Amino acid sequence: MPDRSDGVVPSCTPPVLTLRDRLGAAWPFITASREKAAAMGERLTRELLHLVPPETTLVVFGSLARCELTKGSDVDWTLLVDGAADPYHQEAAQRIGNRIREQKLNGPGAGGPFGSLTFSHDLIHNIGGDDDTNHNTTQRLLLLLESRPLGNASAYDRVVCNVLARYVEEDIVSPGDTPFRVPRFLQNDVARYWRTMAVDFAHKRRVRAAKGWALRNAKLRMSRKLLYAAGLLTCFSCDYAFRARARSHPWYDAGEVVHHLSGMARMAPLDIVAGVVLHFGVLSGAAERLFGAYDEFLGVLHDPSRRAHLDNLPPSRADGDPEYQAVRHMATRFQDALTEIFFHPDTPLRELTIRYGVF
Repeated sequence: MPDRSDGVVPSCTPPVLTLRDRLGAAWPFITASREKAAAMGERLTRELLHLVPPETTLVVFGSLARCELTKGSDVDWTLLVDGAADPYHQEAAQRIGNRIREQKLNGPGAGGPFGSLTFSHDLIHNIGGDDDTNHNTTQRLLLLLESRPLGNASAYDRVVCNVLARYVEEDIVSPGDTPFRVPRFLQNDVARYWRTMAVDFAHKRRVRAAKGWALRNAKLRMSRKLLYAAGLLTCFSCDYAFRARARSHPWYDAGEVVHHLSGMARMAPLDIVAGVVLHFGVLSGAAERLFGAYDEFLGVLHDPSRRAHLDNLPPSRADGDPEYQAVRHMATRFQDALTEIFFHPDTPLRELTIRYGVF
């Protein structure tokens, strides 16, 4: 895994593509999705950046930020404000939304956490407690797990670093803490967000009378679970990224850890998992199964007819539906490969998962 804390500039080739070539795999839908996401990022940059005010950053989320863009993907975005409030910010956000609609792109769903303004104050200061709403938690964790800035990223970089500083600095319990501790405050919030997504799935299935439940179930078991896995691996990376420096730096250097984690936040989830596999070569077999299953999943999302079929499938027909059963099989192979990666006896991930991921 690339260690952003050691001053080494990572390879320009994304880890997932390096892994693909090393394994001699094809992964056509992973490759196509990345190319489609890159093209969409360039298009949005051309069309929208002149509408973005100073002290703000236009940030995209979802499949576009994960480099997994498919034909039916939405363009989830927010205008991130890190500075003095300005009445023009709301007008700018409205213009951005209008421009996206003019481009015939699928914008964020109404009433969700995207498609308008996000202020840095709540993301940084309201972590936990009664003021940390589901809306705020979603925006904060997705900022760390699946976001991508377009254009001027200065506001984005400041907010990400300040959010991470809250997690890291408040995790210090004594001056004698070693520099290779897993940031438990952050890891717990990543776990909390994953559990919230799982609970919200059941809630949405009920209030929406099961409309779209099969497609949401597939995403929960694949792309949403991938977010959780990448978040855990990001936290665990602090252990082996800083362990070797314990003798020469016998203190918990929060600034270096924030720098390391902010670099990880710039990576797509698939690249984080691929980076771990490249770091621990014994995981190649599990990686072939994991990325193979994920490539098949993206193939379903690329196919409008298969996607629409799942979106309209009632629960009463799921057991006998070949398309749904195929997706379930993909998800099972994906889960089994993840289990092998996290519990492989020849890497430190097993001990870290038991120590931090279970209790």
